[in-house]
Amino acid sequence: MKPREQDRSATEELFRHRSENLLDLRHPLIRLSHEVEWDVFDESFGLLYDAEQGRLGLPVRLLVGLHYLKHAFDMSDEEVVLRWVENPYWQYVCGEEYFQHQLALDGSQMSRFRGRIGEAGCELMLKLTVATGLATKTISERTFAQVTVDTTVQEKALAFPTDARLYHKPRVTLVRLAKKLGLTLRQSYLRVGKRALFMHQRYGAARQPGRGKREMKKLKTYLGRVYRDVQRQMSSVVSSELEELLARTGRLLAQRRDDSHKLYSMHAPEVECIAKGKAHKKYEFGVKVSVATSTRSNLVVGVHSLPGNPYDGHTLSAALDQVERMTGVRPTECFVDRGYRGHD
Repeated sequence: MKPREQDRSATEELFRHRSENLLDLRHPLIRLSHEVEWDVFDESFGLLYDAEQGRLGLPVRLLVGLHYLKHAFDMSDEEVVLRWVENPYWQYVCGEEYFQHQLALDGSQMSRFRGRIGEAGCELMLKLTVATGLATKTISERTFAQVTVDTTVQEKALAFPTDARLYHKPRVTLVRLAKKLGLTLRQSYLRVGKRALFMHQRYGAARQPGRGKREMKKLKTYLGRVYRDVQRQMSSVVSSELEELLARTGRLLAQRRDDSHKLYSMHAPEVECIAKGKAHKKYEFGVKVSVATSTRSNLVVGVHSLPGNPYDGHTLSAALDQVERMTGVRPTECFVDRGYRGHD
């Protein structure tokens, strides 16, 4: 349903004081919140909600403000929600008139909000930060003539992928989903599968790779049997979730050690293994992203994901186009590293 409007009482409550009467209005966060055009988000994101179905949605300013605070202070969704209930300045930025003593939302609701607004909504949030910087004269348009573009890896929240764990988790999920849909499996391998995973880890700690490989082969065999058993009974049920899980499981069973574009996570199939030449971390599991900043003020003026791990040089034109959309200025100079040699 449509997002609810935050309470704006005409008169003060008898036993409560407004936040603006308790806080320092010269605080940087409060001064910044007065410059952001929050109505733009209400008009744009309000169209993404159904006006009649479901319960009232959370206020758009609350969700957008939490995302700004999350990136400003480098926190996760759960951390920024917990800090919000303790910090009156953060609550003021998010549009609360009085101090709130209870959590306004769960961390998972922020990820669902990002899925709702999509890439266009995230670009709008970035564009408004640039517009706010221009309005406050923190930056000027001439600073956008020179930009610095580079790529990095946006890591996903997943454990280090091992073959044994990858074979174990989809089998457990398949068995649980099959029981939910009323399918009768020949065998679930719940106890022997858990034991095989446990023994694989013990043999790895004891530096006995031969025995560990045998346990991993058992895990793959168990997964294959459950996969084929469920596949034979697919005609009796209709479930898009089961079809998607079977497709990913089939991809996992078919991949080999030296294959490219391997599956590293069942819940995030877009994850890739990327080597950026870092001394402290040889491989990173996530998605490559391109980041563009103004050279003088170091303000982020462009960010977009690059699935498929493309060559850096082939992404430069798209990065410059996004900078032009965000700022309205086409950069005349762009500083890159040697990874962009031979760009188009």
